[in-house]
Amino acid sequence: MVLSPTARWLLRAAAVGVLTFIYVPLAVVLLNSFSASATFAWPPPGLTLRWWQVAASNEGVRTAVLTSVQVAVLATVVAVVLGTLASMALVRYEFFGRDAVSLLVVLPIALPGIVTGIALNTLFTGFLGGLTFLTLVIGHATFCIVVVVNNASARLRRMSGTVEEASMDLGATPWTTWLLVTFPALRGALLAGALLAFALSFDEIVVTTFTAGPGLQTLPLWIFQNLFRPNQSPIVNVAAAVLVLVSVLPVYLANRLSGDTAGTTTK
Repeated sequence: MVLSPTARWLLRAAAVGVLTFIYVPLAVVLLNSFSASATFAWPPPGLTLRWWQVAASNEGVRTAVLTSVQVAVLATVVAVVLGTLASMALVRYEFFGRDAVSLLVVLPIALPGIVTGIALNTLFTGFLGGLTFLTLVIGHATFCIVVVVNNASARLRRMSGTVEEASMDLGATPWTTWLLVTFPALRGALLAGALLAFALSFDEIVVTTFTAGPGLQTLPLWIFQNLFRPNQSPIVNVAAAVLVLVSVLPVYLANRLSGDTAGTTTK
């Protein structure tokens, strides 16, 4: 499609406007974490690492970061295992109700987070004995599975099943075929899915609010609970900057992995 010069300039202006609207506030948060002022001041009167040092020595921030990392890692492991199995079943096999199962797998991320949170909270508190660290991991895994399934399924659909069939025709067992043929082709997609799942879990707050056990506090929860405390404002800026950086880096790496491995799929 050929666009007129006017249309091209309008599209460029719209793109710049949208990107500015999204990323300038994030840049302001990052800059404020280095501001010498204890309150919000624009432009910052000076730059300092003082608040990063204060945040690093803050027990609440350290505990929240550690909890977020633990939950994200465990939820990612669960998502990769179950997501890989689900994608193999949905792409490689025909069975009754496959479309319904596919819909149920992706539904948690399509539903509003508060709906998922309330449903899980009702299940855990009403039938499974209450909220714990494990319920928080399960709550995060429910939506982390979706990105793994989507990545793995897309890669499996681009792979020819004849290579796997040839492996088994030559005497390889299904496990050997998976280990030596299927997994190497899926590895990049699974790693990208795992990185995205980690990023999703690390910055999740809605489902966390409804599934976290007593005394458990992830970094997003800590930020939300301290956001309106004036004496905590500089530390909240640092915590928000950490949250942005830890969330953006896995997404960037996942995007690079997806692009680098797209052309290496078995034909």
